[in-house]
Amino acid sequence: MAQLPVDATALQTAGQGVVRQTDWGESATWQWQGMQSHWRVHGPRQGQALVLLHGFGASSDHWRHNALQLAEAGYRVYGLDLIGFGRSEQPGHNHRRPLDNRLWARQLSAFLEQVVGADATRPAVLVGNSLGGLTALTTAVLRPDLVAAVVAAPLPDPALMQPLPLRRSRFWRRLRKPFVVMAMRLLPLGVLIPLISRTALLRLGLQGAYHRSIRTDRELHQLVAAPARRPTAARALRAMSIGMALRPRGATAPALIERLSSNPEAIPVLLVWGREDRFVPLVIGEQLLKQYPWLDLEVIDNSGHCPHDETPDAFHQVLLSWLDRNLESKRPLQTKRGE
Repeated sequence: MAQLPVDATALQTAGQGVVRQTDWGESATWQWQGMQSHWRVHGPRQGQALVLLHGFGASSDHWRHNALQLAEAGYRVYGLDLIGFGRSEQPGHNHRRPLDNRLWARQLSAFLEQVVGADATRPAVLVGNSLGGLTALTTAVLRPDLVAAVVAAPLPDPALMQPLPLRRSRFWRRLRKPFVVMAMRLLPLGVLIPLISRTALLRLGLQGAYHRSIRTDRELHQLVAAPARRPTAARALRAMSIGMALRPRGATAPALIERLSSNPEAIPVLLVWGREDRFVPLVIGEQLLKQYPWLDLEVIDNSGHCPHDETPDAFHQVLLSWLDRNLESKRPLQTKRGE
C-alpha cells in the first residue's frame, strides 16, 4: 500500500544490539493538522492493512507481543500513537478542537487514507485496546468506506454503564462546560503526573489492568512512564479529560453502535473481553451482546483489561480465527492468508 505523503527515508528500523520488544517495525512521523503523529509498520507490503490502536496511557509500544505475530499471519501491521499519547503531539485544551474520540477518529481516518493507502476497495482492519477500541468504532461510523472490520478489546465508555439522558436541561447545558473546564484546570496535574510516573503509584495503577502480577515487567512500566514524563503530558491529560467529559451523546459508544446497527452486515464488529477485567467488567460486553445480537463477543480466561498483552497467544487465536471467518469474501485475492 502506498505511503502517500511520507518520505520513505523517514522510516527507521529498530536499531541493532539489544532490541526491546516495544521497538517493533519501522517507525516514522506524519504531520496531521499541524500536529506530529508517530506511527510504525511491519509485515508484507501486499498484506491487508491491520491497524493497532492502543488504550489510555499507552502507545503503539503496547502491541509488543502482537505486531510481529500478526505480520507473520500475512497482515501489513500498522501501529499509530493517537494524539496526546506515546510519541505523538501532546496538545493542550482547545475548545474548537476538543481532544476526544471524534478527533482521534479523524486522525485515524486521515492516517488510513494518507499513510496506509486504504480506500473502499482495500479497507483496513482496526484492532483497538480499550480507548483504541472506542476510536476504531468511531472511525467505522465516520468513514465506513475505509474499514473492513472492527475489533474492540474491550470496548470502554462510561455511557455503557450509565446511559446519558436524551436531553439535558438548558440550565445544565450552560453550566456543564465552564464547570468541567474550571475543575480540570484546578487539578494540579503538573505535579501529580510526574509524581505518579516516577513512583510505585504507576505500577499499582497498571496492576489494576492485569490479572497476573506485573511486578517484574519493567518494559511495561517504561512504555507507560516515558510519555507521562514528557513536559507536555499534563496539559494533554487535562485536554482529553475535558474533551471526553464534554462529548455529545452521539459520540458515546451506545450511540455509535446504534448507528452501525442500521446496517449490521456492513462492518463486522468483534468484542474481546478478559474474564477478569476489573476496569470494564465482562457483564458490560454480555449486555451489549444481548442488546445487539449482530455483535460477536469472545471471552479470554485468566486475562484482565489488556488481553492482547497479558494473554497474547489466546488473543491471536481468537482474532485471526474471527478475521478468517469474516473477511474471506472482502479480502483481495493476493492478500488471502496462505497465498
